[in-house]
Amino acid sequence: MTGPGRPPLLFLDVDGTLIPFGATPEQLPGGYPTYDNPFAPGANEIHPLLARIDPALGARLAALPCELVWATTWEYEANQWIAPVLGLPELPVVCWPDLVDEPPRGLHWKTRTLLAWSAGRPFVWVDDEITGVDQAWVAGRHPTPALLHRVDPSCGLTDRDFTVLDAWLRAVGNAPTGTDGR
Repeated sequence: MTGPGRPPLLFLDVDGTLIPFGATPEQLPGGYPTYDNPFAPGANEIHPLLARIDPALGARLAALPCELVWATTWEYEANQWIAPVLGLPELPVVCWPDLVDEPPRGLHWKTRTLLAWSAGRPFVWVDDEITGVDQAWVAGRHPTPALLHRVDPSCGLTDRDFTVLDAWLRAVGNAPTGTDGR
């Protein structure tokens, strides 16, 4: 178990994860679908890319057995602009330190901060820039289960992603202490 009242963390990126980008006209001949955001009227005019966020993702994220945490360069603006679009409450935010030293070759600049922020708790990191270097680095340094889940930025979070996330989070939430959910 993750401890009484302490579900696994889910570190959530925004760009490429909630806001898809980069698809070619061949992949999406009509372009990206856009949504009216009932939770944040007028947000699409202020930040046009917010129209790409499917508001239905909010309920799906809230239903996952975890503690959601923003892990995005939007930082606190994610609570101002993204959370209302999704109908989510204000979430904790990972603030990125100024990097004093370069991360090891190939390691994402977020990886070390997320590992420290988790303070040993099981976690999922959902991002479009995760690589095998990040996976290996976390596997060798984190004492509890961690899932680094890469999302295809051209389509953002999909049903398949939610299936993987939900299954992993439920398995970790029911696992005895010390098991490895990787």
